[in-house]
Amino acid sequence: MYLCSPILVNFKNICKVDTLSYKTVSLNKNTVQKNWLLIDATNVPVGRLCSVVAYILRGKHKPGFTPHVDCGDNVIVINADKVIFTGKKTEEKQYVRYTGYPGGQRFTTPARLFATNPTKIIEHAVKGMLPRNRLSRRIFHNLHIYAGDKHPHEAQQPILISIDKFK
Repeated sequence: MYLCSPILVNFKNICKVDTLSYKTVSLNKNTVQKNWLLIDATNVPVGRLCSVVAYILRGKHKPGFTPHVDCGDNVIVINADKVIFTGKKTEEKQYVRYTGYPGGQRFTTPARLFATNPTKIIEHAVKGMLPRNRLSRRIFHNLHIYAGDKHPHEAQQPILISIDKFK
């Protein structure tokens, strides 16, 4: 009865709202703009570096962040062998893995892991900071880690950034 009154009809015409101004825009695979970013890990603590890398890989630094879409950038980390641990973590911290057999628990320290594969420390830390789902397994492939200062991604023209920008 009240819906058909002329007062309400006129009020609707007067107060038209621009429908695009209040809608939340969700990104999808086709509308995402992915960049290539280069991070130098020289003398940067592992935790600070990896939290920024995980933040960028997810795309949380972009205003159009959509949790269910890979909207993060591709990240290249160079000089992974020059990353540092604060305090006594190099000798006292332990990485634990399990072989799957009884008594198959294996322990290693960051010092031993640096000697064999220095990029594994950053991979392990970043993977632990991503959510545990199918999307994060795809997101993890956007991370490229190199022990030296050379990388094969010059054709993508990566932008050198400092992690201090994301504090």
